[in-house]
Amino acid sequence: MRNISFSYIEEELKRVEEQFESHLITETPLIHKVAKYVISSGGKRIRPILLIVSAKICGYKGVSHIPLAAVIEFIHTATLLHDDVVDNAPLRRGKSSANMVFGNEASVLVGDYLFAKSFKILSALNNSEIIKAYSDATTLMAEGEVKELVKTADVKTTEEDYLDIIIKKTAVLFACASQAGAIIAGKENDCIKNLYDYGLNIGIAFQLMDDALDYISDEEFGKFIGNDLKEGKLTLPLIHAMERAGKKEKNIISKIIYKKKLTTKDLKTVLGLVSDYGSIEYTVSKAKEAVEKAKKNLDAFPDSKYKTSLIDIANYIIERKL
Repeated sequence: MRNISFSYIEEELKRVEEQFESHLITETPLIHKVAKYVISSGGKRIRPILLIVSAKICGYKGVSHIPLAAVIEFIHTATLLHDDVVDNAPLRRGKSSANMVFGNEASVLVGDYLFAKSFKILSALNNSEIIKAYSDATTLMAEGEVKELVKTADVKTTEEDYLDIIIKKTAVLFACASQAGAIIAGKENDCIKNLYDYGLNIGIAFQLMDDALDYISDEEFGKFIGNDLKEGKLTLPLIHAMERAGKKEKNIISKIIYKKKLTTKDLKTVLGLVSDYGSIEYTVSKAKEAVEKAKKNLDAFPDSKYKTSLIDIANYIIERKL
């Protein structure tokens, strides 16, 4: 993450990377090849960093945060593999997605392996509270994925529906990462909740910004403008615009959403509507609100380099370009 220094955890991050390698050694080389392709494709390791820094702000002195950080990235990678198959996505972080390189079958099965491996690693730590936290998060993530599928091309999707989806699909894994740091440090429930809520709010902001960027980004950032629209996903920019559009505009957009293949004209029509109703600005403003809530959750902690890092991460969510 640009302009944020994590030099004080550099050695620990290196050990997390080593854990990736050690846990991907199997008798089936394809597992290592597919998983490594995604894990090494330019991700910023924001979730493992969150977990490590959250543990440190709670005064943790042990070593369990290393495998826990590796697991959080394994789970994230598994969801990416599955998402790209469901979405038939051609790109991931600016290069061909794993399903385009290795096929849908390999992507799904390696994603399954990563989920299974994650809980094997967790069970070895013998901490029921941690296992529950990760289990709750992955269950909610699966529920969010299914709800998103059900809501595909559903023009009646509300902002409340959308927020429920992104909380479950994206934000809970951020929350799990920051919560886990407090759990292994043996902190009281109030501390655990503050870090959980911090992670949940930056996760919400992260997805809101991602959905805003989908309407203003380009292939340079590993996405095409309107990619979510092409997949029939109604994200907040479009939901906001649809709720303010007239009957004629709504009918036009509804027809476009139901199309299997969009034309350049279709895309320009939707982008124009989103722009006219200030829907990108609205989405970014909601992301900023979530970031401010996240920073408020840190008020309970004394000033330290760890607290500064968590504040910097929250600010980065808004400033990022990918």
